[in-house]
Amino acid sequence: MTFDDSRLDAPLDALAERVLRQLASTGARIRRDSADLDEVRRTVGEWGQPRGVLVVGPEARLVRSVLEPICPVPLVAWPFLRLPAWVGPLDLVVALDSDGHCAAQVAEARRRGSAIIMTSTGETESWQAAGSHGTARIQMASEDALSAAVAALSVLSDLGLGPVVDPGQVARVADMVAESASPHHDLAVNEAKDLACALADAEPLLWGGSVLAARASRRLAQWMRRATGRIALSADSAALRPVIDSAPKRDPFADPDLDGETRRPVLVVMDDAEMEHAAARRDLEQLCAAHDVTVRSVTLPLGIDEQSSPMSRYVALLLQGSFAAVYVALGLDRLKEMT
Repeated sequence: MTFDDSRLDAPLDALAERVLRQLASTGARIRRDSADLDEVRRTVGEWGQPRGVLVVGPEARLVRSVLEPICPVPLVAWPFLRLPAWVGPLDLVVALDSDGHCAAQVAEARRRGSAIIMTSTGETESWQAAGSHGTARIQMASEDALSAAVAALSVLSDLGLGPVVDPGQVARVADMVAESASPHHDLAVNEAKDLACALADAEPLLWGGSVLAARASRRLAQWMRRATGRIALSADSAALRPVIDSAPKRDPFADPDLDGETRRPVLVVMDDAEMEHAAARRDLEQLCAAHDVTVRSVTLPLGIDEQSSPMSRYVALLLQGSFAAVYVALGLDRLKEMT
């Protein structure tokens, strides 16, 4: 399985065009799914602050990661079918039902008298189970779990449960990444293609300092495993240090045809401009320099910085990583395995 970078600038076949178009339309889906939130905001505006918040659905942990730093009430991302015993009339259940699997949890929340905020594509089983009293429904035009999370977070900020999330701004960030990573930009100016070339024949080690950057690194590791069929590790700095320490020395005289292919680690830093973890990043980079390990960074687009919303920064890192992984799969002729 050999990586051919010429495939990255070649005309796209139908499968590659479909996969890349799906990524490029992320901003459009976010914009469309959050277009009609006014009625939901009015409904939620009549509620008081809940005693606790339970989030269920595919991106429950993402919502928890965004809310947790400033949420003034207990907050749980719940992966199980049955709700915990403490959930009752004073609590809020957030159901991200983009996959249509939250009906049982929504029905139980309704029986217990909890307030419900739910995202769904329409007349689904969970939509019916939610009832009308004490329920704020966000009707989705797509089944995109990320888009559902953005819409829900935008409404939850109105309850004082998290930072302000502007779906329009998040969509613009997604559009910026899609433009810069477009397949119509050649390898010389396309950072996603350049990152793909650096990772295609390497053992990726992925690190993010903040909670959301670490989450983006785990997603990229997951995509890289699917794109290559090989190991890709996302971990904290303590877990990565032994791997970097044991990296084999580079042999400038090695001949891949005679000695076999040797894959060396490459550290990928998901940089969301959070300065709190700068020391840990610096230590990792110094260790990489000592062991001749390449370091690559996934950074924020121009105009997006530490003052931008956490969700905007997360989406920027997430999409750049996803474009790079798709280009790796394209160069290895493994797009079918990714889909």
